Amino acid sequence: MGDLADAVPLRPRRPVTALAHTGAAAGPAPLPLAAVALLAAGYLLAVSRDRRGWRRRRTVAWLAGCAVLAVALGPLAGGPGDPRVHMAQHLLLGMVAPLALALGAPVTLLLRVVPPAAGRRVGRFLRARPVHVLAHPVTAALLTTGGLALVLLTPLYAAAERNPVLHHALHVHYVAAGYLFAWSVAGPDPAPRRPGPAVRVGALLAAGAGHAVLAKYLYAHAATLPPGLPERDVDALRAAARLMYYGGDVAELLLATALFAAWYHRRRPRRPAPAAGAGPPGGEAVPVSRCTPSRPSAGA
Repeated sequence: MGDLADAVPLRPRRPVTALAHTGAAAGPAPLPLAAVALLAAGYLLAVSRDRRGWRRRRTVAWLAGCAVLAVALGPLAGGPGDPRVHMAQHLLLGMVAPLALALGAPVTLLLRVVPPAAGRRVGRFLRARPVHVLAHPVTAALLTTGGLALVLLTPLYAAAERNPVLHHALHVHYVAAGYLFAWSVAGPDPAPRRPGPAVRVGALLAAGAGHAVLAKYLYAHAATLPPGLPERDVDALRAAARLMYYGGDVAELLLATALFAAWYHRRRPRRPAPAAGAGPPGGEAVPVSRCTPSRPSAGA
């Protein structure tokens, strides 16, 4: 991206603190951190109720995702309003934490501990057509990458600096869209009618390309983007764009690793079924009566 820097005129360096978010300047908000603690506690409670034995790596993944959320919503939210800090927060909220949470397989865990009637309702919800459309990898890629472009290329970013409610709403969008994309591409949870690996790889490549193009565009136009900022530090905005470019590559590589690991797991020869009368294994199979996807989910 260095060849793009020469085309952008430099402006006098402004203090980075002029870019502070309203929410960041006031320090970490207790409500988002309380929500993260509730997610961790609820998951651990469900694990304690699963009498067949839940895989430890799933629990570790979920708790790691909660820890990443806590860092993004705690120390990073309470730090100075540096655009590089804001971009690191976006990467953690929208890409790193959602992947770890998706690998925790919370829907599978829920289906293992709720009564059969509730499990069937969850299965019907997963098989609903709107869920199929929303959870398609292409749709999820548009929500996560397109949503970020909408924020950074319009005055929405500057508006979020002045409005704490909008600021936290964007954080919710980052996490939700990122989780939906990770689940649709490589999540181990049930996903009825999930497209094959070719479609998911294509969506991942398209999302990665869109993310990289957006980062380069922001780097080249740091003097004017994001629009609407009363003060801007061009050098800091360029550094944030570089972090978005290279940090996004790392996060997408992790998602691709999870995708191909799940694909390998599905193609690996299955072990012989247990003898008649034996109890259910300590794996993660979901009872058919609770959720009957038309295609097996990856990595379940």
